[in-house]
This record gives sequence, structure tokens and C-alpha cells, in this order.
Amino acid sequence: MWRWLHPYAKPEVVYHLLGRWQPWLSITAALTLGLGIVWGLVFAPADYQQGDSYRIIFVHVPTAMFSMSLYIALAIAAFVGRVWQLKMADWGLAAIAPVGLTFTFISLVTGAIWGKPMWGTWWEWDARLTSQLILFFLYVGVLALYHAFSDQRNGAKAAGILAMVGVINIPIIRYSVEWWNTLHQGATLTVFERPPMATSMLIPLLVSILGFGLLAGALIVQRMRNEILRQELRRPWVKHVLNQDRATELSKTEQA
Repeated sequence: MWRWLHPYAKPEVVYHLLGRWQPWLSITAALTLGLGIVWGLVFAPADYQQGDSYRIIFVHVPTAMFSMSLYIALAIAAFVGRVWQLKMADWGLAAIAPVGLTFTFISLVTGAIWGKPMWGTWWEWDARLTSQLILFFLYVGVLALYHAFSDQRNGAKAAGILAMVGVINIPIIRYSVEWWNTLHQGATLTVFERPPMATSMLIPLLVSILGFGLLAGALIVQRMRNEILRQELRRPWVKHVLNQDRATELSKTEQA
């Protein structure tokens, strides 16, 4: 039943497949993200209560959303790697974690910038902010464990276990504003309820979310390709790829 997936467990096949996706993901991400950010920061109307301060939402909300989504993907990769012993899943974990860490950091910084004029403080130890900070340290822990062992398999195993255990923090982040009395506002977007935003603000926010999602995909694809090359460095096909890249660079230099 799953035989059609077997070729995609081969590093060389995955490397070349991701190479075909990467340009399209990168170009689409740049265009979509640029449109969403410019639309939100320049053309969307000011909020009647927060004024122009709310515009950071076009960066904060997408990065906060994908900080959690990417951790779920991280935990799934860890689960697949442990259950089916697929090295590609372990390498996927290494590719996702730095991107998720970066998105989490941006969400924390933009949240602090937004919180200062709204709450009068850069930081408050409420449930949402604290659980998001824990998510940041979980990402750091996963990356640290992955690279802490001389045997890469042991590092991937330790990092995977932490990733799977840490996934319990995701529902805490998601529902913290409902379970506890916090300064943080409720969810900006929900699946089953009409967003409490004007359409002129909602559309650029959705475009920004799509743009950040495509950006995350493009970054993960690039990091996955780099990880494959790093892990397979002594394989003949990798040497062939690197020699082709060198030849291409020399050709471009000579033409210039």
C-alpha cells in the first residue's frame, strides 16, 4: 500500500525533488509576503482603539501561528523517525527546528513591542507569554540535543523524545487565554467563528499568514537540502552535485 512512498525515503530523490520545489516556493513567498506586509502596514486602515500600533499584527499573528504549527510538524517528524526509523524524518526534524525557533523569537519580540503601548509593559508573566517562552526553549533544547552527540542517531533520538514530550505545550499556548485570566487578548482568527476584524484588515492579514507559511516552507526546503548534503557528504552522488555546482559557478564567473 505504501510502496509508492519508498523512493522518497532515498536522500538523492528527496534532494532533487526539493530542488524543483524551492524556486517556486521562494518566489511565491517573496511576492505574497511582500504584498501582505505592504498592504497591512501602508494601506490597511488604522484601528479605532489602538491606532497604528495594531499594525504589528501582520507580523506577530502569522509568526505566532506558525511557531506552534511548526512544532507540531517537528513532533510528527520525531514520531515517524522513532517508530519507522526513517533517517529522512530525523533530518526533517533538524530542518524544521531552526525555522520554528526563529518564528517563535519573532513572535516574542513583536509581542513585546505590541504589549508596551497596550499594557504599559514589555513583558508580563501571564500564561500565554510564559508558555510561548517555554516553546522557544523547547526549540533550543531540540536543536541542542540534536547536535550534542557524536553519534547522530543518538542525537536525533534524544531530540525526538523532547520534541514529542514538548508537544503538550501547544494546547496550553492555544487555550491559555481561555483557561486563565491573562492580559493577552483572545484568538484573532478562529475556524468556526466570524473574525472580529473589518474586511479591510482581515484580507491583508490572511495574505501575510499565507506569505509567512510559504516562507517557512521555502526555508525548511533549503535547510533540508543542506542537511541531506551534510549527512550524505561522502556519497558519490553528492560529490557529483557539488562538482556540478562548482562548474556552474565558474561558468558564471567567466561570463561576467
